[in-house]
Amino acid sequence: MRYEELADEPCSITRSLVVFGDRWTLLILKAAFSGVRRFNGFQSYLGISKGRLLDRLDRLVEHGILEKRHAEVGAHEEYRLTAKGHDVYPILMAFRDWGDAHMAPDGPPVYYRHRECGGEGHVRLECDRCGNELTARDVTPEAGPGMAAAAR
Repeated sequence: MRYEELADEPCSITRSLVVFGDRWTLLILKAAFSGVRRFNGFQSYLGISKGRLLDRLDRLVEHGILEKRHAEVGAHEEYRLTAKGHDVYPILMAFRDWGDAHMAPDGPPVYYRHRECGGEGHVRLECDRCGNELTARDVTPEAGPGMAAAAR
């Protein structure tokens, strides 16, 4: 199966990977959450080539995750996170939690503190009905309405 065909698969994980499936896209989003907004800022922050950066920014704009704006009259374009883009934050924090647990032998390189109380934020997967925390062992996948639509 070709990479482009994955977007047609009836699986939300697979479809998401078509958008986020390379390291540069996630690193661009990490930079955006850190306050980087301009093309040159992304390029210097990441050390990414202009062509690759433009391709990834265009994809994020196309999917409504970032939007291009002019900050002021005559100013450079800025890339701003949309509401859809802000929904990516827990995904990045899940990567951070995993990385802190398995890739940081000297401890977390960065703490993400709650401004209000000083506690540290973590991603928690929980059941929408009972509120219990879930792991892969607690979940049974079953077909949803999108699967039936894909079969038609």
